[in-house]
Amino acid sequence: MDTRFDHSTREENIYDQWEKSGFFNPDVCIEKGITKKSAKPFSIVLPPPNVTGTLHMGHAVMLAIQDIMIRFARMKGFKTLWVPGTDSAALATQVKVEEIIYKKENKTRHDIGREELLKRIETFTDESKSTIINQIRKMGSSLDWTRYAYTMDETRYRAVMEAFVRMYKAGLIYRGSRIVNWDPKMQTTVSDDEIEYVEKKDPFYYIQYGPFVIGTVRPETKFGDKYVVMHPEDIRYKKYKHGDKLKLEWINGPVVATVIKDKASDMSFGSGVMTITPAHSLVDFEIAQRHGLDIDQIIDDRGVLLPIAGEFAGQHIKKMREAIVEKLKQKGLLVKVDENYIHNVSTNSRGGGVIEPQIKKQWFVDVNKEFVIPNSKIPGIKSKSKTTLKKIMKAAVQKGGVEILPQRFNKIYYHWIENLRDWCISRQIWFGHRIPVWYHEPRCVPRPGHEKDVEKCVETIVAVEKPVCKFCDANYVQDPDTLDTWFSSGLWTFSTLGWPEKTKDFATYHPTTVLETGYDIIFFWVARMILMSGFLLGDVPFKKVYLHGLVRDAHGRKMSKSLGNIMDPLDMINKYGADATRLSLIIGAGPGNDSKLSEDKVRGYRNFTTKVWNASRFVIMNYHPSKTKTKPTLKDKAHIKEVLATKKKIESYISKYDFNRAGETAYHYFWHKFADKIIEEYKPRLQGENEASRRAAEETLLKILSESLKFLHPFVPFVTEEIWELLPNKERQGMLIAEKW
Repeated sequence: MDTRFDHSTREENIYDQWEKSGFFNPDVCIEKGITKKSAKPFSIVLPPPNVTGTLHMGHAVMLAIQDIMIRFARMKGFKTLWVPGTDSAALATQVKVEEIIYKKENKTRHDIGREELLKRIETFTDESKSTIINQIRKMGSSLDWTRYAYTMDETRYRAVMEAFVRMYKAGLIYRGSRIVNWDPKMQTTVSDDEIEYVEKKDPFYYIQYGPFVIGTVRPETKFGDKYVVMHPEDIRYKKYKHGDKLKLEWINGPVVATVIKDKASDMSFGSGVMTITPAHSLVDFEIAQRHGLDIDQIIDDRGVLLPIAGEFAGQHIKKMREAIVEKLKQKGLLVKVDENYIHNVSTNSRGGGVIEPQIKKQWFVDVNKEFVIPNSKIPGIKSKSKTTLKKIMKAAVQKGGVEILPQRFNKIYYHWIENLRDWCISRQIWFGHRIPVWYHEPRCVPRPGHEKDVEKCVETIVAVEKPVCKFCDANYVQDPDTLDTWFSSGLWTFSTLGWPEKTKDFATYHPTTVLETGYDIIFFWVARMILMSGFLLGDVPFKKVYLHGLVRDAHGRKMSKSLGNIMDPLDMINKYGADATRLSLIIGAGPGNDSKLSEDKVRGYRNFTTKVWNASRFVIMNYHPSKTKTKPTLKDKAHIKEVLATKKKIESYISKYDFNRAGETAYHYFWHKFADKIIEEYKPRLQGENEASRRAAEETLLKILSESLKFLHPFVPFVTEEIWELLPNKERQGMLIAEKW
């Protein structure tokens, strides 16, 4: 054996050997007799990383945990499948490509057109895909690359179109005007999932509104305020009745304000009274809907003030704020200003634009509409009984169809479901799954023999393929919008297995065994996957959800560019190896808990992989094959019994998804028990003259080593595989990746 394990040269070669062996593919494992045909399935679909991205610590911890589960299940004899894939991340990808085009050519998407932009994006994503895939390989991820999926490939496209058509026909998808997250910069709606709240310091203005003092950070939206809202139980305003009219002076002259009593008003904040701008605030919009109030638009799609703003009309809100405040001051309506007000500003995480809520006509998924599941396999949801998507999402977890680990996240999940509103699924971008809705052109020249049938022309058709009018020669024009990327991601557990086709993979591996992801997207992705599979399959998408925490720096701070504390997993892999990087992300990270990471920690686990190599080298180089039978001592038997008990304990921890304690147990046994104590204890026997004792010691150490390599393999697969190949033949049948646990 070499004196050291050189991860920089060996890890890539070992991964190539694994891939060539075919053991990542469960079908090959069955063909080669590694797995029985009758074995139970164990399946995971990889949460697809964005094609625009590179591997970060969040990806790294996800890959490490999932690979531990997969390698363990494979060694335990399960029919084990881990499906790889990448996500188009439509909004983020289009932003990136548009930025490149503008920087190089000083052109916008409108200058080059939709078709050309999509060609440029395809070229960009093809290059990006290979980058992220190669980085995933560096982590040692034993994914079945023969089943690779991409959210925009042909199979996933068919699944998305089929899902939309089915949901539309069931009345769950509709087009309507509701308040949405609008990005004036990108000119598109933005998913709740893509909103990033940025802490900002802004002036907070206290303004006299008749007899009341109201507070706002955005005086530029107040021109249309004609309702004053107070809590019905606020005794300070007992004399005011719901519907009372008050004449008062406002920004551009006198207005008549109507008193609205609603529990949305926070009695503990400021005066406890607020005015509302229903066209530009979700909370205000919902108040207006409850009470049937007028909704006046103040700002247009680009953040420009409309005629309701009077002298300020036609100006951008950013430029006009100071002028509006000055006018309030001149009219004696400005009470005071708090210059140090800290608040969270909604921004588009993909483009950086500040979100301006707007009422827009968009496509929505109705989460409260009743429908019937013919054959329900979801606990708590009866077949052929009326239900809703909201009920499905709640019942799936509440009744045990899906178990969330750690269970403390159940409460957060239920709270989010209860407050869930209809899901806006349309985006005004060009890259993505285009909405399969077709509109009849206005012109209408009857086909021969159908002169009297033109009234039968169907104005709107929902279909995967472009329709042809039976009665006239008009074209159908497809809706220009694309679908929210979370719509396609919601199908991920079954679209990756071939749905809507009835494939063998779908029949074998769905519902998947476990979904492993970060706790920060439990609502956005996990809930949407339960929603989609509930309606389309009448089943849950997975049996368990394991949530890992965030990886923070050594001081417990979130990693960010502004703090300069980002650790690149690829740098750590290059310096210390994938094994050390993986172990540093697992040990010390309990289920659902954030963990601290530093380069010192990674370096420390590189020392452990070195210890594994050196201890193994000692055992192998001191082993002398012999046909003579050995008789183990009571001490030998006790040590073998202990290593098997340790393996059993590790198995128990992994089965309970407690990877931290499993990793710790493996680490401490090998270093502090085997390397530090047992090997040292046996050295005199290895050097002694009693051949029987020496041979028994050699066999015992080899047995302990081989069992240790098995339970270490899911955590540090590269170094253990390399050592396994060097063991005497009697201890191994083939590669460690396919060895029986």
